[in-house]
Amino acid sequence: MDDEKPITEQAMDSITNAVEATKDAAVTAVKQVKRAAKKVAKKITPKKAAKKKAKKAAKKTTKKAAKTSSKKAAKKATKKSAKKAAKKAAKKATRSKKKAKKAKR
Repeated sequence: MDDEKPITEQAMDSITNAVEATKDAAVTAVKQVKRAAKKVAKKITPKKAAKKKAKKAAKKTTKKAAKTSSKKAAKKATKKSAKKAAKKAAKKATRSKKKAKKAKR
């Protein structure tokens, strides 16, 4: 402390120096925090993207599975109905043949 300067002026100088030092320290701390956050974000974002892709893929596979199962079910139903119709037609044909034979007698 200078003896030539008044005490209030010396106090103001020391206060301004302290304020500037804390300001500089705060700025450097913020910069360091931002850098660290960027590093963490770089590590985390690929994992998040992978999770999103996995969710989308799972949705797609379930949709595809539902479509294919519905198509298969439709095919089976048409085959069954075709078989039933064929059986009915065969029965009708045999009945009509029997009736024709009876009519001839």
